[in-house]
Amino acid sequence: MSQSNTTLSGFPEVEKEEDKSPAQQDYERGMAFLNDKESAQAAAAFHNALLGFEQDNDEKGVANASMQLADICLAKEEFEPALQHCATADKICTASEDTFSIICIKEKKAKIYSQWQKYDKAIRLYIELVEDYNKTRNPQGTVNSLETLAELYLKVNDKEKAADSYNTIARIHKSFKHVTYYHRYEKKAAEALK
Repeated sequence: MSQSNTTLSGFPEVEKEEDKSPAQQDYERGMAFLNDKESAQAAAAFHNALLGFEQDNDEKGVANASMQLADICLAKEEFEPALQHCATADKICTASEDTFSIICIKEKKAKIYSQWQKYDKAIRLYIELVEDYNKTRNPQGTVNSLETLAELYLKVNDKEKAADSYNTIARIHKSFKHVTYYHRYEKKAAEALK
């Protein structure tokens, strides 16, 4: 399973090496380990970074390290710890009213529930994500969430809601004059009802 290297928005990176805290250096080592597919070493580096960010009262760092740890836990199918790390980041981002990071965290939680086969919780989060993406005027995010939602509805054998999700995607593509995609999702909607 690939790591998504989730870094939350609104958190500027430090540029000069000498200005970086030990926690930031641990975080960057973790990212390097992830890029080299060394997840155990990445987890250790992110854990150290998390502890350092907590000592430094660097909430942005805590949120980013928590999300990296959530990704690592998800890859190992350690769902409860992954959700705990998301909760840490969510609390920080909610307090700072960072809408885009909150959406990113919600996506991660939905993915965790989906992979954990807790489909009812995943479906609820993807419905919220569709609303979030509509509010932030992000049609690509809306379409991606609707497509995942349709797949989840098919897993729980709710063919009508799956078809409705695909039809909504078709209408979005039609509004952007994406004729090929419009027909593709119309066909998927019809197939979902079989």
